[in-house]
Amino acid sequence: MIVFDLKCEEGHQFESWFRSSSAYEEQRDAGFVECPYCGSSVVEKAPMAPNVAAKGNQKTSAPAISVEDAPAPAPAVGAAVTPSPELRALAEKAASAMAELHAHVEKNCENVGDKFAEEARKIHYGESEERGIYGESSLEEAEELLEEGIDVMPLPGVRRTDA
Repeated sequence: MIVFDLKCEEGHQFESWFRSSSAYEEQRDAGFVECPYCGSSVVEKAPMAPNVAAKGNQKTSAPAISVEDAPAPAPAVGAAVTPSPELRALAEKAASAMAELHAHVEKNCENVGDKFAEEARKIHYGESEERGIYGESSLEEAEELLEEGIDVMPLPGVRRTDA
């Protein structure tokens, strides 16, 4: 999965996730990429800041879950402008749904930690019992799993309310 910063013709900026750069282009050309604020389908990539690691010897990882029968996730959208009351209410619903998703995964799936990619392969190839798992994997590992036909998806972070 890859995230792009996008901008519509009205100047609204937002993020969206795609399986690949070509998937973004295909969806944009078909008119499927729309601004969440105004609905415009005239969208282009916005300049993005590079992701620079603090140290070269640290492994970057993102939570992921194994989802054999789940549909592809909808594009994630990050607000880059002051949201309207309606958008705030929708964001609260989304935050609540993400918290519920996290609670469900933690209750019903096994945390395999940084062995996620290895264990997902074992399950897929029948070397380990079939079960729901979650854990950590790098973007490269997640892309390799998808290329092998192993269904995985990122588990979005839950907004903290105890700051």
